[in-house]
Amino acid sequence: MEHTEAAPHAEHATTTGIDHRKMLIWAFLGSECMFFGSLIATYLVYYGQSISGPGPADVLDINTTTVSTFVLLMSSLMMVLSYSAISKGDVKRFRVWILCTAILGSTFLGFQFFEFTEFAHHHQEFECPPALDRPAQYPDTACMDGATHYEANYGLTPRTNLFGSTFFTLTGFHGAHVTVGVIWLLSLFGYSFRRRGEDLIRDGGLNVDLAALYWHFVDIVWIVIFTVVYLIGVTVA
Repeated sequence: MEHTEAAPHAEHATTTGIDHRKMLIWAFLGSECMFFGSLIATYLVYYGQSISGPGPADVLDINTTTVSTFVLLMSSLMMVLSYSAISKGDVKRFRVWILCTAILGSTFLGFQFFEFTEFAHHHQEFECPPALDRPAQYPDTACMDGATHYEANYGLTPRTNLFGSTFFTLTGFHGAHVTVGVIWLLSLFGYSFRRRGEDLIRDGGLNVDLAALYWHFVDIVWIVIFTVVYLIGVTVA
């Protein structure tokens, strides 16, 4: 009888002593590192190669993105608290923290949707200086016929230029990964009501641990994207 109870754990273990599901998620995250690494490398290779605008400094709003980044980082803290709760067998606290994590992740996606919409409908408006005060490189075509005011739509889409293509591809794929993560978290929240969360408590909360690894990975990737695209990219531009 004792041998029968130990069998399921033996089936899940690998020669390393780590559960095969955890080995699989690590292998998956390793492939994801190469995937996002290639997207970031592509963005950097084509950085500044666009023939026409707009560029990073024209549309990127660091203040708004800083807030959304803070929200995503706080979701990682909620994820840690949810895993801590389930590893202690506290299903009620787990539900609270896992739901908070999903809400913060959804909030980040809301910020991203707002940002993308603003980029696509970016409106440029400025006062035209007198002709004698215009610098040599001033775009006279923007203030033709002695106009004193200029405004135009200056939107950014994947079809606008190389910057638009690489930017939306990189951040769009990350947003898709966050969406998958939110769905995963909500499924765990719903699953916790099955048999009072006994399935989640089993194996020391391994199912939650796997989701936590994925979620932390998504957060780390965003930190790299935020640094390369928003902080360094706008400053260099």
